[in-house]
Amino acid sequence: MTLTRRTFVAGAVGATTSGLLLPRFAHAAEFTYKFANNLPLTHPVNVRAKEAAAKILEETGGRFAIEIFPNSALGSDPDVLSQLRSGGVEFFLMAGLLLAALVPVAAIDGVPYAFNDYPSVWKAVDGRLGQLVRTEMAKVNLVGLEKQWDNGFHQITNRLRPIRTPDDMKGLKIRTGPSALQVQMCTALGASPTSLSFNEVYTALQTGVVDAQLNALVLIKAAKLYEVQAHCAITNHQWSGFWFLANRRAWERLPEQIRAVAARHLNAAAVAQRADVEKSNATLMQELTALGLKFTNPDPAPFRAQLASAGFYRSWKEKFGAAAWDVLESHTGALG
Repeated sequence: MTLTRRTFVAGAVGATTSGLLLPRFAHAAEFTYKFANNLPLTHPVNVRAKEAAAKILEETGGRFAIEIFPNSALGSDPDVLSQLRSGGVEFFLMAGLLLAALVPVAAIDGVPYAFNDYPSVWKAVDGRLGQLVRTEMAKVNLVGLEKQWDNGFHQITNRLRPIRTPDDMKGLKIRTGPSALQVQMCTALGASPTSLSFNEVYTALQTGVVDAQLNALVLIKAAKLYEVQAHCAITNHQWSGFWFLANRRAWERLPEQIRAVAARHLNAAAVAQRADVEKSNATLMQELTALGLKFTNPDPAPFRAQLASAGFYRSWKEKFGAAAWDVLESHTGALG
């Protein structure tokens, strides 16, 4: 067996997670589930997930172990989503923007300039908007846990020029996830989008396949994207959350008491991770400036106006449906 860096990281994290309490629980766990995600080991998601896994193992008396596989160790997001649906992976963390390929309404909380701050985000995704998405997940045999994890408000980084107005977006080769909503947004702003899985982003930026990308500051730092980007525009153009997903059959296979313990600790970990990201935002600009990124703070109004004039909001209201759009606007006010 060839030990690659990816398999080493996955194995090391799995070992340190499910084996944290091994001296006390020397017997094999009755249930051992894999949790995959595309995030670096140091990202707050994996830090908090590791803590939750230890608490779950402890409270279930060693019956339920969760092994964590970060950094796309088990494959690209579409690959792992397929594994999740087949039962090859029991848990997966996925951004709603990407899950929309299977559950279209999952992208609705990522509508550009819908949310101005975190309180409005949490009220929506912990309330009617989140419930709307979880109901649709159930139709494809996925269980979405109650609390979304924070992917953060997205900013725009690039290697060519500072971005101050929508005109600065014209012709920019920009990486998006495989998200129709992000692709259409970038096109409406005059950029040239290319969809790539996150595990391809660093190399694509490094080699000039793309010039720019969209992500939150916490991920820009954790994935060291500042090494291959020169400019960062604080646009806060889009909030994105991660859904903690479970294969429905695997979830229901767990005894009810174990499910309750797992849900409680994983949801608590999500809330703690939200606080981690929000707290880190206070210092990340300073840290990334020291690492070489140059920041601009463009006025969001012209960007939102260009999206509206391009028919972006009208188009996505039709795609999500009037009922879902009404739920969104009940939290955000009128869009478009």
